[in-house]
Parts: sequence; C-alpha cells; structure tokens
Amino acid sequence: MTTRALFMVSTLSLAMVVAGCASTNGLSTQASLRDANALAAQKSLAGSAITPASWPRSDWWTSLGDRELDRLIDEALAGSPTLKVAAARTRKALSFAETSKAALYPRVDASYEGTRERFAEHGLVPPPAAGGWRTVHQLQATLNWELDFWGKNRAAFESALGEVRAAEVDAYAARLALSANVAQAYVQLQRAYLQLDVAQSTLKEREQIFALTRDRNAAGIDSRLELKQAESALPATREQIAQLDETIALTRNQLAALLGQGPDRGLQIGRPDAHSLGTVVLPASLPAELLGRRPDLVAQRARVEAAQKDIAVAKAEFYPNVNLIAFIGLQSIGSAGFLSAASRTLGAGPAVSLPIFDAGRLRGNLAGRNADYDIAVESYNQTLADALREVVDNRRRRSRQRRKPTISRCCATAKASAITSRCSRRSNRCSRSRASTLTSGRARCRFRSISYACLGAGSTTPRAGTGLPRSPLLNKIAAERTKTNDQSTLRAT
Repeated sequence: MTTRALFMVSTLSLAMVVAGCASTNGLSTQASLRDANALAAQKSLAGSAITPASWPRSDWWTSLGDRELDRLIDEALAGSPTLKVAAARTRKALSFAETSKAALYPRVDASYEGTRERFAEHGLVPPPAAGGWRTVHQLQATLNWELDFWGKNRAAFESALGEVRAAEVDAYAARLALSANVAQAYVQLQRAYLQLDVAQSTLKEREQIFALTRDRNAAGIDSRLELKQAESALPATREQIAQLDETIALTRNQLAALLGQGPDRGLQIGRPDAHSLGTVVLPASLPAELLGRRPDLVAQRARVEAAQKDIAVAKAEFYPNVNLIAFIGLQSIGSAGFLSAASRTLGAGPAVSLPIFDAGRLRGNLAGRNADYDIAVESYNQTLADALREVVDNRRRRSRQRRKPTISRCCATAKASAITSRCSRRSNRCSRSRASTLTSGRARCRFRSISYACLGAGSTTPRAGTGLPRSPLLNKIAAERTKTNDQSTLRAT
C-alpha cells in the first residue's frame, strides 16, 4: 500500500472518530456541596460547654460505669442480625469493586474445540479433505486487554471503591446506632423503675391520707366532700402504676429484640442502677469536625464522590474503545500432526470500536448520571442540616433533663407545704369546733341553772332526761300542756 493510500485511510479513520464521538454539550450537574461552616448554629449552641477533646470513643458506653449495660451492648454487637446484614452489604460492595478492578488488567483465556464436520467439495479446504468428513482440532490461548486511554475503567473502579467506603461506614453507623439504641432502652428501663418507685410511694401516701380522712369523717371533723377528694386520687395512681409496669415489660422486650434474642431474654435483665450523667460538652469547631465524625455524613460524602466518578465513566463512553487482541495455539484437520509445530497459529492486533449513531443512548446515560450526582449532593446537604439540628435538639433536651430534678424538688416542696397548710387549717378548724362545742355546753348548763333559780329551786323531783330538779312552776306548765293536748285529741276523734 502506497503512502498516499495510507494517508487517505488514516484521514478517513480520524474523520470517522470525530464524527462518531457523540456530543456532551448541554449536559452538566446542577447541585453543589454546601459548606458546613455556612450553616448558622452559633446562637443555638451558645452556652454549651466546649472542649477540644470531647469526641467519644468507639466504646463510649463504658464511660457510664454500668457493667450490666456493657454486657448488654457487647452481646448485641456480637449477635445482632442487623450488624450481620451490614457486614454482608460491605462484602457485596467489595465484590463489585473486585469486578471493576479486573477491567484494568489483561484477560487471558484458553479454549479447545474438536468439531466433526463435512467440508464442501468446492470450498476453501482442498482435497483430499474436500467433500469428506474430518475432525477439526483447535487449541488456542487468547489475550484481550482494553487500553484505558480515557480513564473509563479507572473511574469505574474508583466509583466502586467509593461504594465500598460508604458500605463500611454504614456498617459502623449501624454498630453505633445499635449501641445507642441499647443504651437508650436501658436508660428508659431505669427511668421507668424510678417512676414506679415514686408512683408506689405516692400511692402509699394517698392511701394513708384516705384512711386519715375517713377516720376524721367518722369523727365528724371532715366532710364527705373531703373524703371523696381523698378517695378519687387513688384510682389514677393505681392506673399510673399499671402503665409503668407495662412500660417496663415492653422495654425488656425491646432490649431482647436488640440483642437478637427472644422475649424470655428480656426477663433476665435486672433492674438498672441509678447513675448521674455528666455534663455534655461539645467540640470547639463543631460544624467542621462534624463532617469527619458522623458516619451518615461520611457515607453520604463517599456516595457523592462515587457518583462523580460515574459521570466520568459515562463521559468516557463517548470516545473510541481500543482493545488489544492476541492469540496463539494449534489447529489441524484430523488428529495427525495436531501437536506438531506445523499446526501452530498465532496473531495479534488492535480492535477499535466507536459509537456513530446510538439514537441518544449515551446522552441519556450521561444525563442520568448527572441526576444521580445531584441527588447524592442534595442528600448530603440535607443530612448535614439534619445533623446540626439533632445536635441542637439533643443539647436542649439534655438541658431540660438536667433542670427537671430541680423542678421536681421544687414541686415536691410546694406540694408538701400545701399538705402541711391544709392539715394545719383542718387542725385549727377542729380546735375551733371543739371550743364551740364546749362553750355551747357551758351556756346551756348556765341557762338551766338560771332557769332553775328563777322558777323556784328546791324541788327534789328530777327533770326527765337531764338529771336536773324541776320547779313547781315547770310542773304546772307541763300539766297544762298535757291537758291541752288531750282535749285536742278528743275533738279530733
């Protein structure tokens, strides 16, 4: 082939390459990663205790000093099906990464074929094989290597590695979430027991108040209204105790499920010991450090990077694909001389393929990859905002829990003062009632003595029902009243 012919072939090939490469014009991503420090959280976190060494360790629960909690979390981490699922997903991501990595290296295959066939008399095979049946033997080794000129295979491998990192971080996040859920359920069980103690103590006090009010009502000191008020407080307290017993049972079942065990395992969990929680401190540069500490943010950032590599893979598909092919082997018609040097065959050469017309397949694929990247970026931005919100919410919730004991003590003191004041008022009212009764009795005795003196004392006839002597004037008045009553009875008859 002349030089001019070679130049024409090269020019035609280059023109075909340029014409065959589809255009990526107008296709781009639209989302952008948000800076963590740009999210305003300084005012919401104002007043928090800050220290440069406040990030918890991987075994953060050991700082609580509860051995029962340590055993429960260790058991959960060892036998939880959730963690085993996360580990399986990590292995699956690793297998995809190994598959993508294989495309970076040559592929060597070996094959053997033994075909019994009849050759045409007027074909390419000359006599005496032509027109007869022969067995064709072929033993061959082939090498196929895709030359990654545009970085497509490298980008695919890096994308797979990003998915592996995301899966590993997700597994760590599942471990962290499991330990936190066990600790939270354990604290909830502790709180339910403490509330049960308070409810039982309250019930005992109210039963004593009801018994005292019942005795005072029987003695005529308290009214039935006060008795009903004291009695009405008992059913609500008993209902609260029943609800707390149910909460304890449900929390035990929840712990058993977190451990990957049946409900009977929850019955073996004893009552937690009461511990005071320390002050929660936050790092000095929270938004920036949060990026490298929260597993959900780290995993989402890895997915963003993987999506970016997928875009590079989709763009590389617009360019020609170059493969290097080589083979060596033995081939013969018939068994005679199959393993001799005369039967050897070999060859090598490039294979170039390029897209010319695909009806928009490559552009659609690239547009989809750009959309996946936008989804990953916006998901990361939302995860970042949710992370800061959870930090602020937990801080406020923690502050409220720290103030709650003080408020409870104040309420208890006020309640005790109210009960004392009410008992004091009842005692004063009782004293006034007894004093009024005594005064009324003395007044009646004094009136009777005066009447006795005025109407003529000295008669020894006692007055019926009183034990006092009756005067003659009183006897006369009583006789006249009896006579009048008898006459009225006769007239009526």
